[in-house]
Amino acid sequence: MGKTIAEKIFAAHLRDTPTPDNMVLDIDVIMCHEITTPIAIMDLVDKGMDRVFDPDKIKAVIDHVTPPKDSKTATQAKIMRDWARRHKIKDFFDIGRNGVCHALFPEKGFIRPGNTVIMGDSHTCTHGAFGAFAAGVGTTDLEVGILKGVCAFRKPESMKIEVTGVLPAGVYAKDIILHIIKTLTVNGATDMVIEFCGPVVAAMNMSSRMTLCNMSVEAGATSGLCLPDRTTAEYLWPFIRDDYDSPAAAAEDFKKWHSDEDAVYGQTLTIDVSDLEPQVTFDYKPDRVKNISELAGAKIDQVYIGSCTNGRIEDIREAASILKGRKVADTVRGILTPATPAIYSRALEEGLIKIFMDAGFCVLNPTCGACLGMSSGVLAEGETCASTTNRNFNGRMGKGGMVHLMSPLSAAAAAVTGEITDPRPMMES
Repeated sequence: MGKTIAEKIFAAHLRDTPTPDNMVLDIDVIMCHEITTPIAIMDLVDKGMDRVFDPDKIKAVIDHVTPPKDSKTATQAKIMRDWARRHKIKDFFDIGRNGVCHALFPEKGFIRPGNTVIMGDSHTCTHGAFGAFAAGVGTTDLEVGILKGVCAFRKPESMKIEVTGVLPAGVYAKDIILHIIKTLTVNGATDMVIEFCGPVVAAMNMSSRMTLCNMSVEAGATSGLCLPDRTTAEYLWPFIRDDYDSPAAAAEDFKKWHSDEDAVYGQTLTIDVSDLEPQVTFDYKPDRVKNISELAGAKIDQVYIGSCTNGRIEDIREAASILKGRKVADTVRGILTPATPAIYSRALEEGLIKIFMDAGFCVLNPTCGACLGMSSGVLAEGETCASTTNRNFNGRMGKGGMVHLMSPLSAAAAAVTGEITDPRPMMES
């Protein structure tokens, strides 16, 4: 019987099987940020176990509230900073060099096909775009990972989602994953690994694949993965050029992680996106999704473009294509947060930041703050935000606020009109 990519990665990293359904894996990359990691650090200190199993395999960043907004967040950052220095963790990204973790770490080349990756953050699944098994974990698992370099998982069951057809103009990876979550529901992939494949996924760049995998957790999945290929190899080429003769050679080697033709899946699903419209959430769950035409005209107070889901240069370009020569509606606050300093710099070089500022957007440094309602774009009670983030839970971006998740293109259109708007006619004009 053949194996899925997840089963191959588990087999290659297996340390122990304490029960038939539980597998202890060696971990290649442990990621840390200042919201969840300080709790683990202080607990290890209190237990007299202030150690790290391998400082080279730990990647740390201050990204959720940066710069700190109060004494508490400053203390969290200090705990991370002191810990990184104490254990000589060289891949620690402090203020000025930091960025949104799930954009910064791929940009630095830290993820490889076949890797195992954990972090105390539910959207760690983003890194599955590289053909890695990446999962968010709780504090105890994070502590064990930091101390011993292992983590326990249930035996993986995979769901195969094949995306077919021709993606229409004005429809993007964000629309696809919102449609998939609507189809599956928030519990539809619970305890499963989603394997995204098919011609539409194969044609995607890494930014789009990361968007797909980022939101797989919103359908309940432990992780989402894409099969590593030439696109993966070309993205990673600056970091793997000493290991392979060419990107083609790297892509050929990556095939060892591809699922076998006779692999067994717990569920399979085919999605034809040829007639897909831009998608948008309503209510307070990520599976409450409608075609944008069904919500057109709903008023919004704020537009937020950024986050680990859609804060990359490709996302900024898409939004800028709508905003160029236009102004933000008088009733709307527009906020742009490029996900990393490199993305910010590139957007400056391409003139995109000027387009946003000329349109009336506030442009901020890289931060996760607004996404989880901690800083830099919190909503007041009764306010509504058109957002490129990944969660629309009640109060997610501020107590009593409503979040409509959508693509950067749709968010930019909403900024101009002051209401949820199909962006496609604006593309044509």
